[in-house]
Amino acid sequence: MSKSEVFDADPNLEKEVDEVEKEAVKEGKVDKDLEEKILTELEGQRNFPPKSVYYWLIALIAFAWSLYQLYVSYFPVNSTIVRSIHLAFAMVLAFLIYPIAKKPKFLKNIQWWDWILAIIGGLGAAYIAIDYVGLSNRPGDYLTRDIVIGVIFIIILLEAGRRVIGMALSIVAIVFLLYDKFGQYLPEIISHKGASIEKIVAQMYLTTEGIYGVPLGVSAGFVFLFVLFGSLLERAGAGEYFIKLAYAFLGKYSGGPAKASVVASGLTGIISGSSTANVVTTGVFTIPLMKKAGFPPEKAAAVEVAASTNGQLMPPVMGAAAFIIAEFLGLAYTDVIIAAAIPAVVSYLALLYIVHLEAKKLGLKGEDPRNLPPKLKTFISGLHYLIPVVYLMYVLIVLRQSAQMAAFSAIWLLMVIMIIQYPFYALFIEKRKLQKQDFIQGFIDIFHGMVNGARNMVPIALATAIAGIVVGSITLTGIGQVLLDVIDTLSNGNILIVLLLTAFISLILGMGLPTTANYIVVASLTAPVMLQLAQDNGFLIPAIAAHLFVFYFGILADDTPPVGIAAYAAAGIAKADPIKTGLQGFAYDIRTAILPFMFFFNTELLLIASTNEWDYNEFTFISDPIKIAIIFITALLGMFSFSSATQGYFLKRINVIQRLLFLAAVPLFMLPNLMVKYLHLPNEYVSYAIGLVIWAVIFFWQKAQKA
Repeated sequence: MSKSEVFDADPNLEKEVDEVEKEAVKEGKVDKDLEEKILTELEGQRNFPPKSVYYWLIALIAFAWSLYQLYVSYFPVNSTIVRSIHLAFAMVLAFLIYPIAKKPKFLKNIQWWDWILAIIGGLGAAYIAIDYVGLSNRPGDYLTRDIVIGVIFIIILLEAGRRVIGMALSIVAIVFLLYDKFGQYLPEIISHKGASIEKIVAQMYLTTEGIYGVPLGVSAGFVFLFVLFGSLLERAGAGEYFIKLAYAFLGKYSGGPAKASVVASGLTGIISGSSTANVVTTGVFTIPLMKKAGFPPEKAAAVEVAASTNGQLMPPVMGAAAFIIAEFLGLAYTDVIIAAAIPAVVSYLALLYIVHLEAKKLGLKGEDPRNLPPKLKTFISGLHYLIPVVYLMYVLIVLRQSAQMAAFSAIWLLMVIMIIQYPFYALFIEKRKLQKQDFIQGFIDIFHGMVNGARNMVPIALATAIAGIVVGSITLTGIGQVLLDVIDTLSNGNILIVLLLTAFISLILGMGLPTTANYIVVASLTAPVMLQLAQDNGFLIPAIAAHLFVFYFGILADDTPPVGIAAYAAAGIAKADPIKTGLQGFAYDIRTAILPFMFFFNTELLLIASTNEWDYNEFTFISDPIKIAIIFITALLGMFSFSSATQGYFLKRINVIQRLLFLAAVPLFMLPNLMVKYLHLPNEYVSYAIGLVIWAVIFFWQKAQKA
């Protein structure tokens, strides 16, 4: 696909991107409404003007969904009913927002069939709540009505998924449904006795083993609140603040705008679980600045893509999949945050290092400090945005409250800040009399933030619901054990081959599946296999390592050509070729691709000290701060070594021998346990010391070459 085709659904969108770029670079801020319009159109959503009845209808339904989720977070409601209503809202919005095809005639109006599908889909999803008592009283003895409604709903759900997420996930679900029905006709190794339509519908629709299973429960119980929190924080101005802050502090350095892009995207990733949203939020500001600083369009876009896709690695939001990991494994969400912390931070710092190397290779200078925002003033101007984030982390990690209550209380704190920030700014910063707009702007922002939060949840809710079909099929057919035998045969019991197969499957599926759905599908199939074969190979691996392994490769698929939507969004902003952008972005993200292999074999990178050999879900964390510091620093040196090897640069361009030395240093820093085992070293510190010697050799070698 050529760059001219990136915005072919709307000829005016490219012009709007140009306008928002100019405003962003000139004023250091972006019109939020225009930014949101660009994002929704990039994702193929309908966009109606504020005067349209459709605009307000969709907005009010989305706002009602957010209100409902806040209500059930505080007042206990049966979880199955919550899941049912949650999916009903998503189904209605899916057909009103996403057209049958991304063509102008379908984007401009809601067609009559969309109304019918929205009503039937919404009622079908809500049927579980509407007839909850009746269904509870007849488990396994369902009425013909239950089965008919179930069949119709599953078909409509798959169509909603096709519109919102793309064909891939719906096709995967259809394949599993066909496998459920016709398993008896397949080769013996994967065959089963087959299930009737009634049994399949009961499993997928009328119980909590399929569509209304754990993934959708996590979406309804935890994910919505965190997405809403991020949406409100973005609407309040936090995203803009993070961008300006990063630019103020890093702009003067070599390749400064690109470094600012990485930091801004990392900070934005704290509040956003969407790669594409991260690209649009920060990219409209950073990509033009990178191009102005001398980065070629493809590299400018690729830096933004790499930084934005890795936003899902950053606690506390980490995309919906992180919550599902916690729920699948029966862990506190804080445990997932702690385990993911070092890999996430190390990955971002390594990307910052890569950008530095690219800037040096291109001979780029920094921005004139006189053109940068003042550091102290910029830092102080947005400190209030950090209050709800710090409070959220405090409630999660220190008070150890549930993720749901932590997000709920942080949202209300944020709303108070949003209401008072405009009067405060008027009185104490601009030193003027309060006007009507100062009092109402905060409420307007809250309304838009709640609407955007609900709209952002539609793909997640549908992805978790459809992925539930896969989970239900695994339970129904027992294919998990079959897959263990198949993969064991293919890999000949070699755990490294199993990991490579899992990574490949995640990348392939991830080209068409959102991260959450990709994780659910691949982890459900392969995580038990990985853990079993690891044990057979003499490795005691905690379950969270296997699940994070799958999670990481699902994220990497966001910039993998030919599909990666984040790459297309960045390419559109940069006026670059999307395929080249995706390839370059993936080249930058190769550093992230090695991390899962490292923490799978060295779980100290996840701060895990020991694992219960009888229960892979139980483990203990490392508590010694000195030990944690050593793990972090050596992991960083390992990632820097790999980055220099792949980029071919250190103090200057490196030769083949220096590149091989850097590659040799990677396992010495990141897999010291295996180095001790296979190289018969006295302890891990000797492994670290050898790695440091390699760095010193290359450093003085290059210094001598420079001289």
